[in-house]
Amino acid sequence: MTQLAYEQKKHALSRQLRSNSGGVRLEKSTSNLFRTREHSSAGKLDVRSLDQVLAVDTENQRVEVEGMTTYVDLTDACLAHNCMPLVVPQLKSITIGGAVSGIGIESSSFRYGLPHESVQSMDLLLADGEVITCSPDNEHADLFFGIPNSYGTLGYILKLNAKTRPVKPYVALEHRRYDRADEYFAAVAQACRGDADFVDGSVFGANEMYLSEGRFTDSVPYTSDYSWLKMYFRSIQQRSQDYLKIRDYIWRWDTDWFWCSKNVFVQNLPMRLLLGRRRLNSITYQKVMRWNNRVGLTAAINRLLDRHPEGVVQDVDIPLENAAEFLRFFLDEIGIRPVWMCPIGGHDLARRFPLYPLHGAGLFINFGFWDIVPNPAKHPSGYFNRKIEAKVRELGGLKSLYSDAYYDEDSFWQLYNGEAYFKLKQKYDSGQRFKNLYQKCVLKK
Repeated sequence: MTQLAYEQKKHALSRQLRSNSGGVRLEKSTSNLFRTREHSSAGKLDVRSLDQVLAVDTENQRVEVEGMTTYVDLTDACLAHNCMPLVVPQLKSITIGGAVSGIGIESSSFRYGLPHESVQSMDLLLADGEVITCSPDNEHADLFFGIPNSYGTLGYILKLNAKTRPVKPYVALEHRRYDRADEYFAAVAQACRGDADFVDGSVFGANEMYLSEGRFTDSVPYTSDYSWLKMYFRSIQQRSQDYLKIRDYIWRWDTDWFWCSKNVFVQNLPMRLLLGRRRLNSITYQKVMRWNNRVGLTAAINRLLDRHPEGVVQDVDIPLENAAEFLRFFLDEIGIRPVWMCPIGGHDLARRFPLYPLHGAGLFINFGFWDIVPNPAKHPSGYFNRKIEAKVRELGGLKSLYSDAYYDEDSFWQLYNGEAYFKLKQKYDSGQRFKNLYQKCVLKK
C-alpha cells in the first residue's frame, strides 16, 4: 500500500509542477537552513506528504524511504529492525532528502563518510516535471553524483534507497581530555584507525579538548538519560565513561541543539521542568528561531541598545593536517566556544561527488560552531563569517552552504566546481527554472 501511495504522490507532484509555468519553491514541514531568503511569488510545491519509510530490508541492509522523511522517523523505523542508517545527522528534524542534497554528518562519518555516500539510487523530480531514477551506473549517473550540495537547484529528491547497518542495544562511551591541539588531532587520527563505531569531539577551550569514542555493546552497567533534565554536553567534562541506549546516543545532541539551547533560555532546571521532555528538542527551537526571525524581536533589542552582534552558524571541513591551525585561528579570532569536532573519512575513491569534493584519501575534520559573536563595534556585513571563509579556503577546506555565505561569484564557482555544475544545469534544467546554486545559497533568492 505504501508503494502504491508513493506512486500516486509522485505522479501528482509531476502534474503539479508541469501545470505551473513559473518559478517554484518547496512547501515543507521542516527546514534546517540557517539563511533567510527574500520573499518570492514563486509557486509552492507541497512535498510534505513524502514522509514515509517504504521498506526496511534487513537481509540486504537497505532502506527505501521518501525524501521528506525526518531522520527521527527513519531511524525509529530502522531501529525496530535492529539497524540504522550508516550516518544519522545530529538533529531529529533533518530530512534524508535534505541531508543528501545538502550536506549531513555525524560521529560515524569517520568510517562511512557523509549521508549521500550511502545512497544507492534516487528518484528525482526535474524542473520540467519529469521523474527519473538515477544511480551510480545508469544513464543518469552524472546527476546521481551531482545532487549532493546542489540544494534542490538541479532536482528534488522524491525517494531514496540507502544502506543501513546492524546495531546493538547500547553504546559505551569514553571521553578523553587533551590540552594540546597537535596531540588531540593525532589521537583523533588514531581513533579513526581503531575499532570504535563512533568518533567525535568537543572543544571547550585551547587547553580543553575532548575526544569521544563510542562502541556498540550488548550490556551495560547503567544508562544515562540526556533527554530532559541532564545535558549531554556537560557530561563530557564531568565523566570519562558513560553508557547510553542506542536511540539515546543517536539523539544525544538534539535535546539541547548541541549547546545552543542557551539562546532560548532552557539550560536551567525550572525551564526544563516547565517545558517537559517532549518540547526539549531541535524542532521546538527551530520554531522559536523562525518566529524571532519573522517578528524581529532580537534585532529590535540590538538596535535599541546599539549592539552589533553577528551570527556565526557554520560547519567547515578542514584537512586533518591543517586542523590544529584552523582551531587556533578560530579560538583566537572568532572566539566561539564550545566547538564541535567530527572526523570525515571512509570515502570510496571511485565515487566522486563534484559539487562537494572531499575525495582525498586522508581524513577531513568538521568543525561546527553556532553562536553569536558579541560585537561592540560596527563592522561590515559578515565580517567574522568572511574571515572564516578566507581561512577555510587558505587551508584547503570547504564549508557547508546551509547558512550565510559571502563569497563573490567567481570564488564561489572555483570552490564548488562551477564547470561541473553548469554542465548538469544545462542538461537537466536548461530553462533555468530553478535558481542556480550561487543565487540560492549566497544571494538567497
